[in-house]
Amino acid sequence: MEFAPAKINLALHITGRRADGYHLLESLAVFTRFGDRIELRADQQDSLTVSGPYAPGVPADETNLVLKARDALRAAAPGMATPPVAIRLEKNLPMASGIGGGSSDAAATLRALVRFWNLDIGHDALLRIGAALGADLPMCLAARPLVARGAGEDLSTVDGFPPLGLVLVNPGVGIATPAVFAALSQRENASLPPLPRHFDFHTIRNWLETTRNDLEGPAQSIEPSVGAARAALERAGAGFARMSGSGATCFGLFETGNVAKRAAAAIRSRHPGWFVAATRSTPSGDAHGQA
Repeated sequence: MEFAPAKINLALHITGRRADGYHLLESLAVFTRFGDRIELRADQQDSLTVSGPYAPGVPADETNLVLKARDALRAAAPGMATPPVAIRLEKNLPMASGIGGGSSDAAATLRALVRFWNLDIGHDALLRIGAALGADLPMCLAARPLVARGAGEDLSTVDGFPPLGLVLVNPGVGIATPAVFAALSQRENASLPPLPRHFDFHTIRNWLETTRNDLEGPAQSIEPSVGAARAALERAGAGFARMSGSGATCFGLFETGNVAKRAAAAIRSRHPGWFVAATRSTPSGDAHGQA
């Protein structure tokens, strides 16, 4: 069993655009103890089955990133044994929601298959395979507190980052990432400020107040319920709330896990049709943390 955590962009600055169309970004990202799961077993032929609350929205054909990851890893391992494998994906994260679900599933698939097939493939090679599949893949392969730059491939891990109490809220909508980027009116924005010298709930919250998610405005113009999700977190007492990635999922920071659980219960009672999850982020040095 391989865990595929949700990725949360605590801050996301769009700082430019490359000639090939990829946007340049700077983002502080963390990964949570809530997410999807990948399970592998030997079989007579390749297959993918999907279970979990968000299984109905998952494509089971070759457009699925899990299958693309399997095929890309096979192609990168000529001459090595890569026998048929049955893959089961437990889908607990909503689709197209700004928390890296598909990318994290693919990253978990790559990690799991390297072990399952006992492949002699190093981390740098795995990063190159991941980067070819999507801009979020290198981050999701690392799955620890980090700052991503460039198009998402230039990673710096962050030492000493503590676990954070989080509530994730999605108002039941998906937003296509290309549409959000297309709605950006300003692509040359200021970089992230320097990180605090030490991390605790208060220094992180205060630092976040000086940062942005440059995609939140464009996403809210496409899907106004982003604002409702953020407002629900603030009403429930979040010390800080913001949209993650390209939306529509928003996160709230809470000082303790118990406070986060109570806030999630309150939001769930007011909005029973929404995705709401209380969780914690994994601290530095605890990659691929389990739920």
